[in-house]
Amino acid sequence: MEQSYMKERSVLPLLLSMSVPMVISMLVNSLYNIVDSIFVAKISENAMTALSLVFPVQNLINSIAVGFGVGISAVIAICLGAQKQRQADTAASQGMLFAILHGMILTGAWLFGIQHFLKMFTEDADIIQEGWKYSSIVISFSVVIMAGITFEKIFQSVGKMKITMIGMICGCVVNIILDPIMIFGLGPVPALGIRGAAWATGIGQTVTLAIYVAVYAAKPLNVKLRLKNLKWDRAVCTRLYTVGIPAAMNMALPSLLISALNGILAAYSQTYVVVLGVYYKLQTFLYMPANGIVQGMRPLIGYNYGAEEKQRVKKIYRIALTLIAVIMGVGMLVCLALPDYLMGMFTENPQTVEAGTLALRTISAGFLVSAVSVTSAGALEGIGKGVPSLMISLLRYVIIIIPAAFLLSRISGAAGVWHAFWIAEAVTALAAYMIYRRASGQTSDHS
Repeated sequence: MEQSYMKERSVLPLLLSMSVPMVISMLVNSLYNIVDSIFVAKISENAMTALSLVFPVQNLINSIAVGFGVGISAVIAICLGAQKQRQADTAASQGMLFAILHGMILTGAWLFGIQHFLKMFTEDADIIQEGWKYSSIVISFSVVIMAGITFEKIFQSVGKMKITMIGMICGCVVNIILDPIMIFGLGPVPALGIRGAAWATGIGQTVTLAIYVAVYAAKPLNVKLRLKNLKWDRAVCTRLYTVGIPAAMNMALPSLLISALNGILAAYSQTYVVVLGVYYKLQTFLYMPANGIVQGMRPLIGYNYGAEEKQRVKKIYRIALTLIAVIMGVGMLVCLALPDYLMGMFTENPQTVEAGTLALRTISAGFLVSAVSVTSAGALEGIGKGVPSLMISLLRYVIIIIPAAFLLSRISGAAGVWHAFWIAEAVTALAAYMIYRRASGQTSDHS
């Protein structure tokens, strides 16, 4: 098969060739998010508030799409590695069908409940109206989002990372270009305000999907989307959701953590809430290359796991762990050396900078060891072990850090919350390594 290179080529260059395009894609996507917010902020403060209120729902839709897509990608890669072509085609075909159904359900649910949701957070009629204008358009593209991300994960499952990079970049660039045109009006295009931002986002997502469909039609993959494979297959469906549901939950857990920590920190000072928000903005860029390595690793490790190439699976894991550890180590050194500069990029308040400097230096102590958890969770998703992967994330984002933050804050105030980060990372790293070895079947192999 064309994909035999996944078990034949040297691991390091192969892993880098599959990871670098994903890192670039995520950097461009982050740029789009920033630019989009800048343009919406120019409409009015209420428009920006409305965008912020709708964002968690957009994030939920993306989490479901990406999480289920990870399940599809893992099942396809494992089946291809095991030379089970029909099952791979079935996973892709049924995965696409389910993803489209997810989009339809989410669209209907949101359009029905949008007013109630927005009223939970504000009584300002203008903000509610702006939220309705924006979300009624953006959420209507849920099927496009689901289909686009499913195609993205199908391409990734067969190692076509450059195609997904091109598709995502083109969609983001179209969005950035259309934002000012559709928000403020240009030539024959009327000024649509926040509706313009929504249409720009939806059109950008449609462009990405159109590129994927065009590439698939012009140059078919090893994996085929076929109507005949839509016949109910309980085993394939179970495997898709066994990985997909935990993966979606993995993506949602950081939001739960932030909400819990904000509640703890708000009791001491709003400054600490700002510091936590800044930290997560910085953390996004730090973990982005690490997540790129994980995305490149998943199809590789899944294919070789399916092909029963146990030694190569171990090697992929070790090399990915090393690369991620280097990235996190550099991040730790930067945070230790330049915490005041990093905080100063987001605030000019000297008290916030001082509090943030202490926070960054404390939290960064856990960066290096977190590589074990990040790599292990990603590898487990790659070999179709969604529940063990979810266990690692629950330990990291809920079970250890939230109680530790609460207890330590009672002893040493807000500083206790920052110490909870590295404690949680250290404990989770040890647990993650043992969970990975057990779930991947390496506990009985001493080689």
